[in-house]
Amino acid sequence: MASIFSKIVEGEIPCHKIHEDDHFLAFLDVFPLVKGHTLIIPKKEIDYFFDIDDKILGDMMVFSKKVAHAIKMTIPCTRIGVTVIGLEVPHAHIHLIPMNNVTEMNFSKEKLSFTSNELSKTALEIRANL
Repeated sequence: MASIFSKIVEGEIPCHKIHEDDHFLAFLDVFPLVKGHTLIIPKKEIDYFFDIDDKILGDMMVFSKKVAHAIKMTIPCTRIGVTVIGLEVPHAHIHLIPMNNVTEMNFSKEKLSFTSNELSKTALEIRANL
């Protein structure tokens, strides 16, 4: 059965897209820790992050770097944190999280809630900095 992320790639489920190419997709997390929290996924469904082919994994990090720079230009923060957890969805993904301190990357804290319009506006602002 296709993961929710594969359904997003196929357009079956909408997302607030930041950037994509032939191999990867970046979109806003709908259950973010902070404003601008973005997910990077390979378009090919691969469950475990460390099962990704080495070349694709390297390309995924370069893709993530480009998106991280755009997020940092858009969302006031000290750094963009990078996290790979991989327990919530059986589709490898990277979390890019604008942060000013390490507590903003605590996944056990309550997630924020933004309206679809707010997420669309944030995505548009980040895309403008790519």
